[in-house]
Amino acid sequence: MGLPKPTVQLLLKENRDHACAEAPEICVKVMAIAELPDMFGEFQVVAFWNNFDRKEHAALIHGDIFEKEDVPVRLHSECLTGDTLGSLRCDCRDHRGIVLYMRQEGRGIGFINKIKAYQLQDEGYDTFKANELLGFKRDERDYDLAAHMLRSLHVKSIKLMTNNPAKIKDLQLHGIRITGRIPVVVPPNKYDKFYLETKKRAGHLLDKTQPEEFLEQSEELRDNHHWEQAE
Repeated sequence: MGLPKPTVQLLLKENRDHACAEAPEICVKVMAIAELPDMFGEFQVVAFWNNFDRKEHAALIHGDIFEKEDVPVRLHSECLTGDTLGSLRCDCRDHRGIVLYMRQEGRGIGFINKIKAYQLQDEGYDTFKANELLGFKRDERDYDLAAHMLRSLHVKSIKLMTNNPAKIKDLQLHGIRITGRIPVVVPPNKYDKFYLETKKRAGHLLDKTQPEEFLEQSEELRDNHHWEQAE
């Protein structure tokens, strides 16, 4: 059971009339919602429009998440090499839950630059140094759009599926209430072992014994970039 038809119609109407008057510099709208069964089960897909990067981001929903608490969420950046080509150099395979599919290939640097970074990694540089040599930050992503997408779906709080504390902190700064973390366990292989070791050195939580104090979040946290949902 996914979002009921009355809820789907409510979200579509609400977003059709939503003008983003309070924060015109970034506006996200639900444009379409459809059934999308796949090999893992019954899902619904939500297509979003935004005026910031104008890319077509998406949410894959399993179950009725409207106005719910503690919703499991996977914030997944587009990965052509892993999602479609099955690359063993990536660690982004086989994740399911409520998935926000963000068009941010290569941690925000795009597909061509991602392959250039792979070239540099073939020469011995790690994934972060490769980005820096190409003139980018280690991570070019921003999750303001993702936070707005969750608000557009009326998700009250989430349990984030991630090993990356930066994702948690970024979403919290954008006003998303995070009540827990679900570790993403991907057994290493000979192709991504160095990549995962690099992530661990950069602070990713690949060690289950690490404390998680960063989940503490003030109830007063508020992001004025997002519009208020009607009661």
